[in-house]
Amino acid sequence: MEKIGFTIGKFAPFHKGHQFLIETGLKEMDKFFIVLYETNVLDIDINTRAKWINKLYPQIKIYFAKNPPEQYGLDDQSVKIQMEYLIKIIKNEKPTHFYSSEPYGKYVSKYLGIVDRQVDLKRKTIPINGTLIRQDIESNKEWISDIVYKDLQNFLK
Repeated sequence: MEKIGFTIGKFAPFHKGHQFLIETGLKEMDKFFIVLYETNVLDIDINTRAKWINKLYPQIKIYFAKNPPEQYGLDDQSVKIQMEYLIKIIKNEKPTHFYSSEPYGKYVSKYLGIVDRQVDLKRKTIPINGTLIRQDIESNKEWISDIVYKDLQNFLK
């Protein structure tokens, strides 16, 4: 049976923690894809964020999650709303594993009936997150690729 993994995210910005997650998936799966969500937490459009991923991982298919539901949370109703939206986006895919570094991973996996593959949940291997980078790009530039850093400097001036 073909092992198909995927992850979801805003990748705002795309950093080495995301890369570690993706590279883990690529090593373990026969196929790996990403669902990239629109967001307003970073003033960089979804196409630029997709470009970062494509330059580093051209073999990965990216699905765009535009106009996602505004209701978030881990309560049953929020999970149901988000999962119904996600299923519409990945309708032709048959994933067997969900990769994440977030607590919501177990909810996505359970809803889809697939394996929950948590990667570096406690951020011990790659101790960074998007919020820290957005707060201080210069102090955290070691955690982002040159491609991302260049765009962040251009977009956030």
